[in-house]
Amino acid sequence: MKQVIVVFFFTLILNSVSKAQVIDSAAPAPSAVKKVPVYKIKPWLDIPLTAAFDAWSFYGMSVIYGRDAIPEAEILLLDKNNVNRFDRPITSNYSLKSKAASDKFFYGSMPLPLILLLDKKIRKDGLKIGLLFLETMGTTGVLYTSSAMIANRYRPYAYNTSVPMDIRTRGGARNSFYAGHPSVVATSTFFMASVYTHYHPNMKFKWVLYTLAGGATATTGLLRLQAGQHFKTDVITGITIGTLVGILVPRIHQSKNFKAAKLTLLPNFKNGATGFTAYYKLGKQKVYY
Repeated sequence: MKQVIVVFFFTLILNSVSKAQVIDSAAPAPSAVKKVPVYKIKPWLDIPLTAAFDAWSFYGMSVIYGRDAIPEAEILLLDKNNVNRFDRPITSNYSLKSKAASDKFFYGSMPLPLILLLDKKIRKDGLKIGLLFLETMGTTGVLYTSSAMIANRYRPYAYNTSVPMDIRTRGGARNSFYAGHPSVVATSTFFMASVYTHYHPNMKFKWVLYTLAGGATATTGLLRLQAGQHFKTDVITGITIGTLVGILVPRIHQSKNFKAAKLTLLPNFKNGATGFTAYYKLGKQKVYY
């Protein structure tokens, strides 16, 4: 009677979690699980795509940071009252100290994913992860530089009359939209968090990695606001795009079989013995234990 109750109990649980499939009592003998790669790279596509994205990023950077100086007369015509109310308060901000601090986050975040190589599982796929990171950063670079070239939005400090005119008239003062520093920090840190959790899907406290990534990104964004380098809408846009790129690019490259892998446990009572039958589903393939 007890066995009947236990069977009924586990059946209810399994039906509520997933569609339980009946396994023939003559299940095949245990077999080794075929190793499924975490990421699938298509060299014919990913290598030229990465090269193109990174090349455009370098070109775009040379364009937006090599702009001609802005005529002083043009700067004098700027009126902070023409800035939307949400962003307007930032026109009073300017801090070289905050700018320097944000630069540390910016440059420090770029090599940060190298920490992933300390993990044995990830280190075995070092070249693959390296290419994936370059593709991810290249994607952010293309989006950022293209946006800056098209928008030509003045930075907040260009409106600030307390800032020296030689700084306000710099060509880079037109690179406000969107915020590149927090976007790059978000891309790098969320990429690292995503890759690590993909290699360790059963790890506890995944939220810690994403919280650290979010904290570094938010801090960079706040520093850029205090420095008068970007408006709030610039920072919000940059953080959003950087976070999405850092998470989605690795996600898109995940192997389909890896993502579809599911472990199913079914109660098994045979010849008076109590136990479980388990199978690990890789796509349409089932590996019995």
